[in-house]
Amino acid sequence: MSIKSGNIDTFWKHVDGIDTFAKRVDFIGFHRHMTFDPSRPYNALPGLPPQVDVETRAVLKACITARAALAELKVAGDLIPNQAVLINSIPLLEAQASSEIENIVTTSDRLFRFANEANSQADPATREALRYRVALYEGFALLNQRPLTTATAVRICQTIKGSTIDIRSTPGTRLVNDVDGAVIYTPPEGEMLLRDKLADWERYIHATEDVDPLIRMAVMHYQFEAIHPFTDGNGRTGRVLNLLFLVEKGLLSIPVLYLSRYIIRHKAEYYRLLLKVTTDGAWEEWVLYMLSAITETAHWTTARITAIRHLLDGTAETIRRDAAGIYSRELVEMVFVQPYCRIADLVDAGIARRQSASVYLKRLCDIGVLQEMKAGREKLFINPPLLRLLTEKDADAPTRAPGAGV
Repeated sequence: MSIKSGNIDTFWKHVDGIDTFAKRVDFIGFHRHMTFDPSRPYNALPGLPPQVDVETRAVLKACITARAALAELKVAGDLIPNQAVLINSIPLLEAQASSEIENIVTTSDRLFRFANEANSQADPATREALRYRVALYEGFALLNQRPLTTATAVRICQTIKGSTIDIRSTPGTRLVNDVDGAVIYTPPEGEMLLRDKLADWERYIHATEDVDPLIRMAVMHYQFEAIHPFTDGNGRTGRVLNLLFLVEKGLLSIPVLYLSRYIIRHKAEYYRLLLKVTTDGAWEEWVLYMLSAITETAHWTTARITAIRHLLDGTAETIRRDAAGIYSRELVEMVFVQPYCRIADLVDAGIARRQSASVYLKRLCDIGVLQEMKAGREKLFINPPLLRLLTEKDADAPTRAPGAGV
């Protein structure tokens, strides 16, 4: 019997003895697998919600664990009085890892060094990774105006790419295997079709309140990547949207979950499971992967934020003791907001005029809090313990401030 996609219901009326939901789902998955051709545009990408129940027992159990880990992270973040300390640090790590997933490679040290330069002299990979952080900031600000929409995604991708990129209107986009160049997926084509699928994606995000937001985040991420609305930047845009969605749903106060840390460590699995949803309808495996990513990175980020708070308090104690004449909480926080601090940073923050700012930073070098470094014609004042804490990927223990507790 030849079966077209639109005749599946008719087919089932003629099949005796296999009228169970499970067998029907198995058949739909098999039919999808048999008809999917990676070399042809996947215009038949199913809409949302998924055609199977994604709230399985295993998923719901993992969801409880992930929610608890996120709640702990939210509390830890809220305990940092100056949120700029976190906004200027964790998202840079996320920017580096998310860019590395797309083979745009820079170092954490270079990102922190060039993070607050308006006209950066950094290499192209570092500049592109820095635009990821800017996109995250812009998306976060946009949440105060409207919920996540296709327009948000377009704005984010434009910022990441530094161009006027928009929804694809021409054919030819394909995803290929990096090793042998074989086509593994061809996303849907046609601007109107893509916009229709994105409209459906939007409806699912905002109208499916009976599904846990963490499960929805996993589903929305797959669907966005499968739609692949842009010629480039889809992966990074999708990962920014993940963090913004968690903020929109109140699970985070600020977008500081270092989610790409998990993905970069399990990159092959990430792409394998994305494709397996397409070919086999394997939603449970994909959702469990994303919940595991949330849980692990929430624990890691919480430990790192706690360590930053201890280091900040210890540094404040050191400055109060060894350089009481220049101590202020604003000065302490500035060298954490900007791990590569410049005299102009203190001036712009209203902490001191230029001459005094230079004296303050040099004094912090004298007592071992900062290290001075020449960069062309300007001087940088580096916070080494903070940089070690942020860039040593497995150093979860709090770092002791220079001179603290002696």
